[in-house]
Amino acid sequence: MRPSERRRDLQIAGREIGPGNPCFVIAEAGVNHNGDPALARRLVDAAADAGADAVKFQTFRAEGLASPSAPKAEYQTRATGASESQLDMLRRLELSREAHAGLMARCRDRGVVFLSTPFEEESADFLESLGVAAFKVPSGEVTNLPFLAHVARKGRPVILSTGMSTLEEVGAAVRCLRESGDPPLVLLHCVSRYPADPRDANLRAMATMSEAFEVPVGYSDHTAGLEVAFAAAALGAAVLEKHFTLDRALPGPDHAASLEPGELASLVRGIRLVESALGHGRKEPVLAEAETAAVARKSLVAVRDLPVGAILTRDALAVLRPGTGLAPARLEELLGRKLRREVREGVPLREEDLET
Repeated sequence: MRPSERRRDLQIAGREIGPGNPCFVIAEAGVNHNGDPALARRLVDAAADAGADAVKFQTFRAEGLASPSAPKAEYQTRATGASESQLDMLRRLELSREAHAGLMARCRDRGVVFLSTPFEEESADFLESLGVAAFKVPSGEVTNLPFLAHVARKGRPVILSTGMSTLEEVGAAVRCLRESGDPPLVLLHCVSRYPADPRDANLRAMATMSEAFEVPVGYSDHTAGLEVAFAAAALGAAVLEKHFTLDRALPGPDHAASLEPGELASLVRGIRLVESALGHGRKEPVLAEAETAAVARKSLVAVRDLPVGAILTRDALAVLRPGTGLAPARLEELLGRKLRREVREGVPLREEDLET
């Protein structure tokens, strides 16, 4: 397939995603609802109020995700203690199928796209039955090729996070998706650390993946603060995902590394400002500079009264502000030209002052 065909834009719930389109901002609610559907609905409202394009949850059966012996990640232990297993923690964080349907309805009402990350095939099938607009596949599943093939066969857009992965592993995942259904694909660069050190962000990897796989590329941001996310937007991230919570002090594994609602709103505003600042790429003055140009630039100015018929010589002209007359760049060109009308001392020279 030709690169021009591969590097195609795609749509998620009618929203164009890819180069030249606004960054698609995903507010990652994840499991910050703590298993409470009412709290999850409040997260939808906060994402919509902040101006996010989508709010994303996580869909899983605890028993289908972790074995009884699976340890918690260090950041999970730090946040929730070591007295329970990862499996027990996940059980507390599941949302029922009924809760999912309610959240989709809330998203429709608030004009924000509902997304959720499936962690096993049964959950992917359930999300498909709900009519989810796209599948967000987490970094931990990059090497789970059977799962990727299962998702790809559904034909819906796939957003694949690539934390912890080498370029070769991402390549294998992309090949699997293409060979199993070739769904529209977005890759997200990611550093799977909570929080991630900005010095590890390596945002230039987005360009590497874009060139290697010829698909839109974005960034799943786990750093604290907003600066790295803004940098990703400035580098052209097609999608930007970031965790948020209603309150970082809430109990649970992900709250401490998440934005609060006001910060999420600042994130969206900042990304839109960055996008507006990127512009069209042509080097040309903007209308707002006209007044400054008149004051800050210089013109060729008569150093004495010059009568009609005077021949322009170097000693008759000076280079002075304002910039409302002929530019100094034309000095050599104008030497020897004859004036068709008088030019008073200190007055910028104009084209109409010269004989043709």
